[in-house]
Amino acid sequence: MSDSKTNCLCGAVKILVEHVDPKFSVCHCQSCRTWGGAPFFAVKCGTNVKIEGHDKVKMFESSSWASRGFCSECGTHLFYKFKETGEYNMPVGLFPNLPGLQMDMQYFSDMRPSYYCFSNETKEMTTDEIMAYFAAQM
Repeated sequence: MSDSKTNCLCGAVKILVEHVDPKFSVCHCQSCRTWGGAPFFAVKCGTNVKIEGHDKVKMFESSSWASRGFCSECGTHLFYKFKETGEYNMPVGLFPNLPGLQMDMQYFSDMRPSYYCFSNETKEMTTDEIMAYFAAQM
């Protein structure tokens, strides 16, 4: 997919992404569920991301491998950014017209609460598998 433009709810932060992967992941970890009140549905956006309104972007170091960014004006969740690679994962909802969206992976599947489940068949990684994966990246 070619360039995608988006912005936060109030428009204070504008984002231009060169490539958005329509195969999205869902994270069931407690941090993501606390951050957004639900699992985090995220598309991979790589490192070619331009952000206008940096002064309105608040960063939070949520783990040893990533930070989360949100608009300090309206609170819109903007991204989950990996420290080591600089890659961005952004909420699917920021890109309302993405063609070909497909759930591809569920992270922390062992932390998924019993009150919801998805019928999509995807790859899944448990907490141990995710921790081993990120330990190898550092």
